Formats: sequence, C-alpha cells, structure tokens
Amino acid sequence: MTTIMEVANFFLQKTNHETETVISPLKLQKVCYYAQAWCLALNGVRLFDDEFVAWPHGPVNEDLYHKYKDYKWRPIDFPEDFDDSVLSLQERNYLNDVWELYGKYDAKYLEDLTHQELPWQEAREGYPEGHHCSVVIREETMRNYYRELLADG
Repeated sequence: MTTIMEVANFFLQKTNHETETVISPLKLQKVCYYAQAWCLALNGVRLFDDEFVAWPHGPVNEDLYHKYKDYKWRPIDFPEDFDDSVLSLQERNYLNDVWELYGKYDAKYLEDLTHQELPWQEAREGYPEGHHCSVVIREETMRNYYRELLADG
C-alpha cells in the first residue's frame, strides 16, 4: 500500500512557479483527502493507511500537517528527490485524475468545498466554528457520501 507522503509528493510534483501552479499545506491536505475519499468511493478500499481529522479549516492528516507546518500559507517546494515509480501506473493515473478535478482550485475554495460536505460536517458536529477538533472523519461516511455523488452525477 502506498503512503500519504508518497501521494503528497506526487501532487507536489505538480508545482511549477512559472505557471503559478503552487501548493500550500492547506491545498495539499485537501487534494490528499479527496484522493483518499474517491478511492474509498470508487474502489471500496483505502489508497493509503492514514486518517483525516476534522480541523476548523477542513480535513487534515496530522502527520502531513507536522511535516509541512513551517510553510504556513506559503507554497511547498518541489520534491526534487521523489521518484513517482514507487506508485503503480494505476495509482499515478488515478492521482492524475484527482489532480485534474481538484488541482485547478485554490486552497480556500477546497476548504470551503469540504465544509459543505457531510464527512467533515458529521465529524465536526457539536464543535463551535473555529474550535479545535480531533475527531476522525469516518471512512464509511466518506465512502457512502462520495458514492452518492457518483450516483447523483
């Protein structure tokens, strides 16, 4: 099974300052979240073995947060030493599809999008806006919610 760090590095390879394709920690969290969510919906299994919690700015993987927190809102550097062949061709194709869907949006848009969706809302239930919450977003809710979007689609 792949890791969230490999998935993150795959997305960070999309960084290109000349074309203004930059990825902040917030955006990275959201595209990794959507990669996991859609894998659960489409395949019924996790893409990677990590969880997301319902923080005030949307779904967050705490390991990913700690790795890139010093960037704050700034773009994360291109991962020079990452070899995407650690991912299967199928995984790379899938992640490219996720990037095509979500990579064009900025971090704030993606944050707002997750706030409109049941998985994050359910985990945040009972928490005032802006307050810290470390409730894990349930995979079952992610799988069912995004499958419903496909069915309605």
